[in-house]
Amino acid sequence: MDGNGRWARERGEARVFGHANGVESVRSAVKAAGELGVEYLTLYAFSTENWARPKEEISALMELLVESLAGEVDELIRKGVKLRSTGDISALPEACIAALRDVEDRTRDCTGLTLILALSYSGRWELTEAVRRIVQSGVAPEDIDEDTVRNYLTMPDVPDPELLIRTSGEQRLSNFLLWQIAYTELHFTQVMWPDFREDHFKAAILEFRGRERRFGRTGDQLEAHPAASGEHIQKSE
Repeated sequence: MDGNGRWARERGEARVFGHANGVESVRSAVKAAGELGVEYLTLYAFSTENWARPKEEISALMELLVESLAGEVDELIRKGVKLRSTGDISALPEACIAALRDVEDRTRDCTGLTLILALSYSGRWELTEAVRRIVQSGVAPEDIDEDTVRNYLTMPDVPDPELLIRTSGEQRLSNFLLWQIAYTELHFTQVMWPDFREDHFKAAILEFRGRERRFGRTGDQLEAHPAASGEHIQKSE
């Protein structure tokens, strides 16, 4: 969710002003995802690298997170949205952890969209933690395969993303879900996150639906196995 700082600077405001206005974009993305039948939406809200930002900005971000969680929980429940989180949550302030766990508990039985907040997260952190747990579990090297690695990721039950949307013109992965996005389609938009609304989200999904997903296969192989190019798109309809 990139572009908050630049959006704020263009208006002569502090970076936190952009973060605060980005909350409405979160609401819009969640609403659009629910209307389109998307099953999982992961928002990269705070990376491990973001801890290097000025303390004042981090403090404001954490306060905003607590306020947003408390203010949105009833609406999430009304819409059937289940909240989950991934990342080094223990690194967050206690108030943030408490607010996060409260909303996760209160939305646990919701059966609609699963909204995942990536907080104090990075793909390298997740893979490092997975390797550490595999070693601690005593798994023999010859028994380690892709399924083993997946089972030790933070959310092994969540399917790989079909589409990654990157806002504000940035065209890099920024350490996000590095294992899971091996075959994820990428969509880049110049729109900064505080301006990102339902129509932008739906336009990205529409453009995605027009793509042929190959998963390393040739066109002939796709014709022989049509599910490879269609079944994942259907989940987003």
